[in-house]
Formats: sequence, structure tokens, C-alpha cells
Amino acid sequence: MSSRWLKRLAVRARHFEEFAVDVVYDRRQAGAGVKALGGFMLGLSWMFDGIVRARCWLYEQRIFRNQPLGVPVLVVGNLTVGGTGKTPIVEKFARTLARRGRHVAILSRGYKSRAEPLYRRLWRWISHGENPPPKVVSDGQDVLLDSAEAGDEPYMLARNLPGVVVLVDKNCVKAGQYAIKKFGADILLLDDGYQYLSLRGQLNLLLVDKTNPFGNRRLLPRGILREPVTHLRRASFVFITKSDGAENGELRQLIHRHHPEVEIVECSHKPTHLEAVSNGHRRPLEDLRGKRVAAFSGIAMPESFEKLLRDLGAEICHNRRFLDHHRFTPDDLERFFSRAADAQAELIVTTEKDAVRLPAELPAHAPLYFLRLEIEILSGDHNFETAVSRICFPRVAFPGTRSPFAGEIDEYAE
Repeated sequence: MSSRWLKRLAVRARHFEEFAVDVVYDRRQAGAGVKALGGFMLGLSWMFDGIVRARCWLYEQRIFRNQPLGVPVLVVGNLTVGGTGKTPIVEKFARTLARRGRHVAILSRGYKSRAEPLYRRLWRWISHGENPPPKVVSDGQDVLLDSAEAGDEPYMLARNLPGVVVLVDKNCVKAGQYAIKKFGADILLLDDGYQYLSLRGQLNLLLVDKTNPFGNRRLLPRGILREPVTHLRRASFVFITKSDGAENGELRQLIHRHHPEVEIVECSHKPTHLEAVSNGHRRPLEDLRGKRVAAFSGIAMPESFEKLLRDLGAEICHNRRFLDHHRFTPDDLERFFSRAADAQAELIVTTEKDAVRLPAELPAHAPLYFLRLEIEILSGDHNFETAVSRICFPRVAFPGTRSPFAGEIDEYAE
């Protein structure tokens, strides 16, 4: 089998994957292929819906048990796949808790991180060997793994959070036990863990993207939902993310219809500066105004990133969307940078999550930056620190109830 044929096959597979993602996100509406694939996906969605409901029911009835670990567990997650801006919120919570003197460990399953070779898993199964310990992305002092080994989000968190332990393992119960025993963690942050029901969480923080809350309301693979919308009833707090501050009564009503007593915190992902991929040099956002910009991203919701650039005054002269968590090849980058040069781009801009997947040597023909985002509270609190304090260190969680961390976390004193 020739290498040319294999390359052609890989290109066709990538094109089909991009087409399928567009169908899931309803970016394509017409055509026989859309209808055929959409109908097939819809059948699978109905099956998946039944499996998800049955699994959650088994946990609710205590037929399946979740395991406590003896320290508080904060779960941050969503009902949808990708695109809610979860990583900056996890980062803010971890930083604020660490600043208050907590020994924080972040647990992640490391989506699209490098898996253990199959032969090692088979040999361990045959020989009844012990499971390996969790991957230590950061021991609180140094970043020990790269994004390919750890996964994009865990690596970003480890890089941005000195003093915070970051662990990756498919078994988050095991990872939590390891964090407590090995690193003395007294509070665990479960990243993207709303569906991880095996570990008992004291607080479930559910993120909802205002720009695309629940897609077409269908479960995977025909929609972007991992669980039915009704399951937001498990949330302790709901964070509406990517808000522009405009009235969103319809979304709030929908949330309160399924969870009448839940508190909603509204926040935006505010860009703060441009940061050079090569050396960390920062430039103000004003430098985007009126500039011809080539943009590329491999995230679930590229529309939000592109809108941010336009809102900041950039003229996007060339744009390329890759699949979420795409590993950039030299050919990908060479082709993009060449077309950016043809379009006379003055700046090249990507996202922070994409920047961690770029190789050290880049054939860029213009300065390459990523857009740094921070979380800003728009309603519910004056700022993020007071939100974290009120949520994690409350004197009273809700009227007539005790704090969910009573006896586990000291009450926060003003």
C-alpha cells in the first residue's frame, strides 16, 4: 500500500470527520448526505439517551455507589461536549482556593492525552500486575509532562497554576486518593467531572454556554448533549458563561424550570492581552484594531474565538478551523502560514489551548500570538474571588441548610 494512497485516505477520513462535526452542530442543513448521516446519528442518540438515564437512575437509587474521599470535592463540568470555557473557571477556583491556604489538587481524565500502550495493559492483565499511578502533570513545583502526554487542559492548568498539583487518570477516585496521600491535598477540583458519578462531590458547578446553551437539545451523537437538559437538577450552582451582559431571561427560565432553587452566576470570558507563543511577550489588545489577522483554532466552538477577534477590531483576512484538540502537523502549519502570508496578514492569532499544541519551531511569516482570557463576574457577585469565597466558604449554603463543607472546610471570615 503506497504512502500516497494512505495520505489520500487520511485526508478523506479527516474531511468526513469535519463533515460529521458540522452535522452535529447543525452547521450544515441541506443535502442528502446531511439527512442520511443525521438520521443515523439520531437513532444512536435515542439509544445513548436510554443508557445515560439508566446509569443516572442507578446512582440515584444507590444501586451504584459513589465513593467519598474524606476531603471536599468540587466538580466543574457541563452537560455538553466542549465549548463552555471551563478551563479558565477551573483555573480561577484553584488559584483562589490556593491563595486562601488550601492544598489544592486538580483531577482530570486527560481527554486525548497519550494513552498507555496496549501491550503494557495486556501484560498487566495477564500477570495481575498493579495499575500504574496517576500521571503527575504538576507536583506543585514543576510542570513534569507536555500537552501530548498530559492532555491540553491539564497542561494549561499546570503551567498557569504554580503551587497546585495536577493529576491525570481515567480513574479519578484513584487519582484523588493519590493526591491526598502523596501530596497532602485537602481539597480536590474535578475537572470536567459532571458525568463522573463514581466520585462523590460536595459541590457540582455546572457551566452553560450562553451563545449555544444546549445545541439542538439532542444527545450525542446527533447533538452536543452528554445528558438530558433535565439533569441540570444535580447542579449546586449554574455558571452562565460567555455572557455579554444582555438580558437572557429565556435561558434563566429554562434552568429554573428544571431546578427552581439553583443559584445562577453569570460571567464573561474577557480577553486581557495577546501573548507571544515563542517568548511570552505581551501586547495590548488595542494592537488588534485595524490589523489584518490570520486566525486558526482547534476548539469545539471556534465561532466564539473569531467573534472576540472581530469585536476587538481585527480584520480576519484568513481563517482556518481544525477539529477540537487537533494535533497540528508540519504540513497543516506550513499550509496555513503560507496562505496567511498570501493574505498579507500582519498578525497570526490562535487560542491558548491551541498554543500548547504547537511545536517549538514554527514557519510563521508574521508574529504569532494567543489570546489570553480571564473570567469576569457580571451578576451574582462583585468579582470572582467573592464568588469563590461565598460558594466554597459559606456560613450558610442556602436558607435553612448548612454549608456543604461544614466540618470539612473552615468557614470563610471576611
